[in-house]
Amino acid sequence: MSQSTQLSPEALLDFSPYARLIGMKLTVMDGDLRFFLPFQQDNIGNDQLPALHGGLIGGFMEMAAIMHLLWIRESHAVPRTVDFSIDYLRPGLARELFASCSVTKHGQQIANVQVSVWQDTPEKPVAVARAHFLLD
Repeated sequence: MSQSTQLSPEALLDFSPYARLIGMKLTVMDGDLRFFLPFQQDNIGNDQLPALHGGLIGGFMEMAAIMHLLWIRESHAVPRTVDFSIDYLRPGLARELFASCSVTKHGQQIANVQVSVWQDTPEKPVAVARAHFLLD
């Protein structure tokens, strides 16, 4: 898809009310999408640390993968999740969270996406995920 027909980052958020609910933001850096989740007190899952809720982190990662596919594809049909596997590597502390995605396979019917989320540096991910999507 050419850059001129590509959806804007703001338009991508229109595909997911959940992404808007959690406060997800998108930016373009070096031609790639980067995802940002500002800290919100409602997103705390463990008051003792305090840490972000694991389900919130997983939802943020899944939304990032879907929006990444919408960004790179010629179709604006929302991909359907077939499988989503997350490895939580360290606590997501009560502050902002960042994500990036890469496509490992993009066929006619199936796409595989890897997602990494971090807080301090991409080299120290909070979690990584592998997602498989059915494309229309």
